[in-house]
Amino acid sequence: MAKVCPITGKRTVTGNNVSHANNKTRRRWEPNLQLKRIWIPSENRFVRMRVSARGIRTIQKLGIEAALLKAAKRG
Repeated sequence: MAKVCPITGKRTVTGNNVSHANNKTRRRWEPNLQLKRIWIPSENRFVRMRVSARGIRTIQKLGIEAALLKAAKRG
């Protein structure tokens, strides 16, 4: 399963660890994904989603229906 938030589009990014001696080794930053059950009133059911912490805040602010529409427009 890809580590991508369906609401915000946040995904894994890569870069370097840089030591005090300026040695560089590759590393990854993972998004803060949480498994959440979200109630969708129009469908009268719960949906399990892996959503980032920012995505959870977006859902709380806009509502799940508006957040999904905004995400669909974004792609």
